[in-house]
Amino acid sequence: MAPTKVYIVYYSMYGHVAKLAEEIQKGAASVEGVEAVLWQVPETLNEDALSKMSAPPKSDVPIITPTELAMADGVIFGFPTRFGMMAAQFKAFIDSTGGLWRTQSLAGKPAGIFYSTGSQGGGQETTALTAVTQLAHHGMLFVPIGYTFGAGMFEMEKVKGGSPYGAGTYAGDGSRCPSELELAQAFHQGKYIAGITKKLKSDV
Repeated sequence: MAPTKVYIVYYSMYGHVAKLAEEIQKGAASVEGVEAVLWQVPETLNEDALSKMSAPPKSDVPIITPTELAMADGVIFGFPTRFGMMAAQFKAFIDSTGGLWRTQSLAGKPAGIFYSTGSQGGGQETTALTAVTQLAHHGMLFVPIGYTFGAGMFEMEKVKGGSPYGAGTYAGDGSRCPSELELAQAFHQGKYIAGITKKLKSDV
């Protein structure tokens, strides 16, 4: 039987979302029979603008196209927050999937969401909620992690991003890196959604 393909598709300007994506990939790949693949969406800003924003160079993770997106059995989308919604770069990619929408090529595929914000009031949950509308129009099956991460969901002594909607991190002024607990939640999300994707594929 062909492996279950789970794509982790993200945009990351400063590396916070990319770090979560790497852990999600590890979690998804830990499920037997799952092929977990990292993809970036295209950058929409030019090099001059990125330089002025002190954005580091992008990694060598391949750039995805809508055609490649349709090949996935399940997808986990990641992006930073801009004013409580997904960053424009990721929205531009979603807007480019009109052809997939017309054919409903993504309908029935499970999908998860992860994100980063600059502050604790920066839109961790509103970003997820507004992103769900994109999934709904494609007919995708939104898979939240709920409270399946267990005790880590109830951490009160340390700053921790993420929610029942998906894994998350706080970037602060850009110098804060995802914590061990945030990375563990990302790993869990990858494993959890990969397991569901594999089950759905086997039931078809």
